Amino acid sequence: MKTKHLFLFSLPVLFVLLLMLSFSAEASSSPQIGQFQTPTAGPDGRIIYTVRDGDSCQRIALLHNVDLNQLRSLNPELDENCTVILGQKLMIGVGGPASEPTLTPGPSPTPTEVLPTPTPFGGTTEVCVLLFEDTNGNALREETELGLAGGAISVTNSLGGYSQTRNSISEIDLETEEPAYICFGEIPDGLDQLPDSEKLPEGKYTVSAAIPDGYNPTIDLSYSIEVKAGDRAFVAFGAQSQASTLDDPTADEGGGQSALLGIVGAVLLLGGAGLGWYAMRMGKSSSKVKYQ
Repeated sequence: MKTKHLFLFSLPVLFVLLLMLSFSAEASSSPQIGQFQTPTAGPDGRIIYTVRDGDSCQRIALLHNVDLNQLRSLNPELDENCTVILGQKLMIGVGGPASEPTLTPGPSPTPTEVLPTPTPFGGTTEVCVLLFEDTNGNALREETELGLAGGAISVTNSLGGYSQTRNSISEIDLETEEPAYICFGEIPDGLDQLPDSEKLPEGKYTVSAAIPDGYNPTIDLSYSIEVKAGDRAFVAFGAQSQASTLDDPTADEGGGQSALLGIVGAVLLLGGAGLGWYAMRMGKSSSKVKYQ
């Protein structure tokens, strides 16, 4: 009788032990979440993210602190539903290059100037940026060199609080008939003021550019600038097509001149050798006559 009571009393204890073992097994078999690594900028300044399993536009935007509309504008190939595919390459921002470009960059972005406006407006400023096609690769924009579309421009406050990225353009300013700059902090026509999130307060900023595929930078792709309230700063970045460097007419001219100089040198060398041989022969003939 005592054995029967003991058996009945042990049943709940065994049931509780089985439940604890089951929960422990489930906890040990749960997947471990690895540490997420933020992609770094490539040589062209673009920050590229590779789509993983389970990703969506919303998840990618949240992981990298990027606005969803900004993600769409940086990747115009996305459809209206913002569908992403496993392994797809998406541009999520712009930064300084992680390694040196193939071409040696020229001087700092030029022209760079800060022009004060007559009346400062509310402690804010403007930074105007141009990405131009540096056809001759001299790191200076000529009159015939226009804006280069297909890239991206980024302006970020060094202390945080402001970061905007826009696609580069190849439009012409109808008033100046010069390539149009992208101006961050500028009040668009038809508006009295900007939203607070788009206002550009005075301070230190990092201005970066990402160039299109098939181009090499001729100017450093990242530049630091400090602006004060009421200032308007202009920064220009240049990029040269890789195709134009493959067929450089100046290289052909240099080769032709080198070949011509080589031929002239050979002729002079042969002429000098001939004159020396002739002088030697004349010297021998003269000595024979004197001896006789």
